[in-house]
Amino acid sequence: MPNRKLALSSIFLTALIDSIGFGILMPVLPNLYMEITGEGLAQAAIYGGWLLFAYAIMQFFFAPVLGNLSDAYGRKPVLMASMIALCVNYLIMGFAGSLLVLFIGRFVSGIGAATFSTCNAYIADTIPVEERAQYFGLTGAAFGAGFVIGPVLGGFLGEIGSRVPFFATAALIFANLIIGLLFLPESLAKENRRSFDIRRANPFAAMKQMSQFKVVFGIICVMFLYNMGHHVLPAVWSFYGIEKFSWSPKEIGYSLGFVGICIVFVQGYLIRIAVPKLGLRRTGVIGLGFNFIAFVGYAYAETALLAFFFLVPGALGALASPAMSGIASSQIGPDQQGELQGAIGSMVSLTSIISPPVMTMTFGMFSDGSMGAYFPGAPFILAAFLTLLSILLFVKTTSGFTIAEQVT
Repeated sequence: MPNRKLALSSIFLTALIDSIGFGILMPVLPNLYMEITGEGLAQAAIYGGWLLFAYAIMQFFFAPVLGNLSDAYGRKPVLMASMIALCVNYLIMGFAGSLLVLFIGRFVSGIGAATFSTCNAYIADTIPVEERAQYFGLTGAAFGAGFVIGPVLGGFLGEIGSRVPFFATAALIFANLIIGLLFLPESLAKENRRSFDIRRANPFAAMKQMSQFKVVFGIICVMFLYNMGHHVLPAVWSFYGIEKFSWSPKEIGYSLGFVGICIVFVQGYLIRIAVPKLGLRRTGVIGLGFNFIAFVGYAYAETALLAFFFLVPGALGALASPAMSGIASSQIGPDQQGELQGAIGSMVSLTSIISPPVMTMTFGMFSDGSMGAYFPGAPFILAAFLTLLSILLFVKTTSGFTIAEQVT
């Protein structure tokens, strides 16, 4: 690539703006759901879980399609199409007057949900295999920086009105689209492309392809367990803060902004020290371990200050994702990086289908007394258990993994 610095700067800016757009919405979603449905917080949380489900079911089926398309036609066209879908989604949600319209918006967004996976495929195209985990971390840091800016901005905009953040997000995504069209070069050389095969462009075929690579398939299974637990945060955190600590949208925004700052440090700086010194395997184990500690801490935090304290190990848990992505990407050739990221995206969406309804219903049942006990931290205990399983599988899958095994 003639100007790698410009290319990577463009992709990190894309990740940053996309994350800001998503983060703006998080503090106001509970109020929007309650406004549209007229229901209380516990029932609104359940509706929120099903809206995440609607997004995820579309992503489950379309992520492999987009991944295969990016292997055939390049990363840039897929990334631009994803931004258009996101912009349309946020406009639909901003004008929504019923749950049905909200669901339509989430379906549209799920069809085009390829920003993060395409950014990772872009990095795999341009970065040597031994450095990819650090650059995957920088992409994560860009997303983290968006969560510093987005929720805080969303909290303030939410004080103006519950719809304002949606229109602000649509404007940001549109600006991101224009920047990408003007400045983002294509990363996938024509000689590294392969023809599009519709038979491979579905989640089941994608997983079958990845199962040919033992370590890759194992890592995808680890990611499945990890994300099953980790989805507790977008699904429940805002509702948990309101229920247990009586947080306002602004305070929810501050909490998300704080964890965003920590994640920027971890994935933008600490990962670049950890991987060279510890290796991908030990970095992954340490990151998963911090996630386990954080989930247990959230569950039993009795004060808002204590909940903020456990956001620090939660952010250190961000070491896990780039390490796992680095291991998986190292085993795959350049003409399958999009397919790999599509398979991972499909797997993540599968966890989004299953986990949010489970987490939000668990929260609802333990918050409204229907289980006979009041324990709003219950979803975090479930997340900790799933994370523990992911640690055990990760250790088994990566035993014997060395840099010498990687595809160059």
